[in-house]
Parts: sequence; structure tokens; C-alpha cells
Amino acid sequence: MHDNMENIYQKLYEHLEKDQQVLLITKLKNRKISKYLYDKDEDRRQNTECVYQNDEKQDAESSMEDREYILAEKACESGRPEVEEEGDVTLVGEPFAPKERLILLGGGHVSLALSEFSVKIGCSVTVADDRPYFANRIRFPWASEVLCDSFPNAIEKLHITSSDYVVILTRGHRYDGECLKKLYHQPAVTYLGMIGSRRRVRTLKEQLIEEGIDENWLKKLHSPVGLDIGAVTPEEIAIAILSEIIKTKRKPQNGEYSGIKSDVDMRVIKQLAYPPDAMKEMGKAVVTILETKGSVPRKAGAKMIVYENGMTFGTIGGGCAEARIMENARNIIHTGSFRICEIGMTGTIAEEEGMVCGGTMKVLIEDID
Repeated sequence: MHDNMENIYQKLYEHLEKDQQVLLITKLKNRKISKYLYDKDEDRRQNTECVYQNDEKQDAESSMEDREYILAEKACESGRPEVEEEGDVTLVGEPFAPKERLILLGGGHVSLALSEFSVKIGCSVTVADDRPYFANRIRFPWASEVLCDSFPNAIEKLHITSSDYVVILTRGHRYDGECLKKLYHQPAVTYLGMIGSRRRVRTLKEQLIEEGIDENWLKKLHSPVGLDIGAVTPEEIAIAILSEIIKTKRKPQNGEYSGIKSDVDMRVIKQLAYPPDAMKEMGKAVVTILETKGSVPRKAGAKMIVYENGMTFGTIGGGCAEARIMENARNIIHTGSFRICEIGMTGTIAEEEGMVCGGTMKVLIEDID
């Protein structure tokens, strides 16, 4: 792996650690691959350009920059990888955002179940409560962070971002109000929910409006929280809440922040940025799902690393389809080139993968050795 190849993924990972969204653009031309980060705020490339295979300089023609700009806007809006092919140049735009953080304000029984279930779908969970018995690592072993502090102080320390999902699960009306008043002055989050009966929620909203909280802001609050599935137990309520969060992420309504819909596993990005010593000098290829149609095991953005010794890291779904891609990837290692191929998950493959109906996946395989 070239030093500048590590550098581009290190820069990408550094952005994400700073809670910054970033776009990675890959330019494919002939047998050459170019990568750089795109600064959407400044509508230009950042000085993190990574060019490998003959160290060819990026094409500076204005027409190409216009294509890159349009692609970047499209990828940022859709929240998933976008591909644009014209002539002998293929551009791939991949949006990235910090790992989705689920913030649970309150450490009761529902939070306990919700934290466990959320980690299993890839969320980074943070729990805050002002009671030591409810806010500790022993109680929440799945949480990335546990804060024992007043709710306003905890919210201040968390540095809320637009990628966050926040659920208010406190023990009383007073604490719910404290959370909402503090959150009102933070950046708008992807999802904000609050547990409570309709009467209790209505009363609290009326009180907050009298205190100056914008009524339109309160209308975005999901409360009573969770999808109406008749949930009763803490575990069932947690599933209802998580279902509503997934719906908000996957099927946003008008006016809701869509967020990043890429199926990328950030552990793969971290391994590309900081490869283990044993893997640094080993030939490898990166596989990225660019587009999918129909029923497929993983969606656009999913990545895996294929090493020349047959080892892999990450997955694009497993099974026969992945085995085919791995074979292609191993054949491309040490060639310094790339390949775009399409796998049909129909017929025999669909049956072997246990799918009701088949679909297709378009994948990009890049030699990064």
C-alpha cells in the first residue's frame, strides 16, 4: 500500500472522528485510479489528493470539475454512493458521516433494552442519567459512552450533531422539560423522540410554548415515541422505538433530514486507514458495492478488503456472490487497475442465498497494492 493511499483514508477517518461529513471521489480512467476528498462547504477538492498508478495529476479542466461538483451534490443529497459514466471516465462519489450515535437521556429499563438492540444494528450508543446507579458501565456494557451528570450538563458535553438520534427516557415531566429546553438550542438532530402518554406530552408542549419554545420545532418531536405496535414490555417498547428510528433513517418524510444511507462498515475504513502491521505489505483489493436493484444481502456503500492470501475483512453479503467477487479481486491484485462488474442474484444464486426474489449488484474492485 502506498503511503498516499493510507493518507487518503487516514484523512477521511480523521474527518469522521471530528464529527464532520466528507465525500470521497474516485476517478477511474483507463487503468488509472485517482482519489481525493471533496469539501462540500467550499465546493472544491481538499488538499488530500491521492493519486496512485504512475502518480498522474488530476485533470483540471473546468468541464471535469463541473461533473465532479454535480456528482458531489447528488451524492450528498441522496446519502449513498453515486456513479457517473461519460466517455472513458467513471466518477464515483461516496458520502461518509460519523457513526450514527443514539443518545439515550435516561437510564431506565427501556434504555437498557434499547442500548443492546441498537448496537446490533450498528449504532454507537451514549447513555446519560444523573443517578450513579443508572449511569455506569456495568449496567450499560454495550454503550460507547455513559455520562453521570444532570441532563442539561450531559447534553452540553455531548456536542450534539445533525447525525445524532436522541431519545428522551427520563423518570419525570420535569426532566423531560429540561432535556427539550437544552436540545432546542442545539443543532437539529436526525431523530428526536420522547416517551410519555399523550396527555403528559401535550401538557409539556403547551408549557414549553409558553416559555418561548418554537411550536414548529416541537412538532418534529416523535412522541409518544415509537411505532404503534401495541408494545407493553420494556423490550417491546425498545423495538418500537428502534423501528421508528430505522423508518426515519430509511424512509424520511418531507422536511426530515435524510442522513447517510450508505451501507458502509466503518471498521473497513479504519482498517484501510490504519492497517495492521501484518497486512501492510500484503497485496490487497477493495470491493465496493456501487448500485443495487431488487433483493440483495447488502446495499450500496458496503465494502470489503480482499487480501492476496485469501483473507478478507468486511463483507458485501457473503455466499456465492461474494465468492465470485473475491475471485475477481484476487485476480486484480498487483495489476494496479480496477474492474467494475455486475453480479445477478437471480436463479440458482438467489436460491442458494435464501432469497425470495433475486436482484443485481454492481461492484467496483480496486487494486490498492
